[in-house]
Amino acid sequence: MIVRLWRGQALASTASAYQKHATENVFPALGQLAGHRGAWLLRRDDEGQSEFVAMTLWESLDSIKAFAGDDVSTAIVEPEGRAALSSFDDFATHYEVAFNHGP
Repeated sequence: MIVRLWRGQALASTASAYQKHATENVFPALGQLAGHRGAWLLRRDDEGQSEFVAMTLWESLDSIKAFAGDDVSTAIVEPEGRAALSSFDDFATHYEVAFNHGP
């Protein structure tokens, strides 16, 4: 299993809009793709800003390629997400799950 990580930041005034977009649009759409195995959205609020870390789980790099294209490090950020974010990484990083304890 592969974990894909991506980070973005939003002002307090738009953070909830980004969270809603990610959880109501992006993650359900990813759930329809072959090889997608789940997602987490982490949020940390600090001094008027919110940092988000999106963690998506994938069966393989090939399944990520079907979503992100041949360069799997390219971040995919939809226009609605871009509008709510003050900044974001234009790349994603990937980690092979070396150990998992839990359900």
